[in-house]
Amino acid sequence: MMMKLTQVALLIAGGLAIAGCQLDHAKTAAPAKKAPAADYMQALPPGPAVPNLKAICYNANDLTTVRARMFHQEMVVATLQCQTPSGGRAFESIYGSYLGKFGGDLSSNARALTELSRRKRFNIDTLVTEFSNRMAQRAPVDKEFCSRNLRALEWALDPKVASLSQTPPPYDLGPEMNIHPCTAP
Repeated sequence: MMMKLTQVALLIAGGLAIAGCQLDHAKTAAPAKKAPAADYMQALPPGPAVPNLKAICYNANDLTTVRARMFHQEMVVATLQCQTPSGGRAFESIYGSYLGKFGGDLSSNARALTELSRRKRFNIDTLVTEFSNRMAQRAPVDKEFCSRNLRALEWALDPKVASLSQTPPPYDLGPEMNIHPCTAP
């Protein structure tokens, strides 16, 4: 009988302890406004040295192509993740404006990415899915997730921005995916 009483007491104490915890999850609510600027990228620590970098590196044009698609996929994920207080998509209209402005760039990027995938021998669908998955993992851990992505969309729509290549992705996923710039000899 004493064993059962101890088990029940521990169960109740554990339940009360869990109920008293306040889990501090990152909120994905729409953020406050700031002036458009390309200052939204998340700073990342330098990665480890890459052996045989010359064999797997990307030149400036290739990086521009990859980063433009990375930016686009990150905006897709942010549009799906960031919500208004009522639960709607906070970026839906601004994302529509972004698509309208950069439709031609996105088409050109798709062709360039296809050519790049043939040269570098990677699957575009896998690359795009990986961009999306890695971006989605940042939403619950980056408290600035929605504000960072709103700033990216606002910068993309700023009249100073004429092409998608002028919009750095909020998160440079390249290094963690072995997409590195070639270093000058």
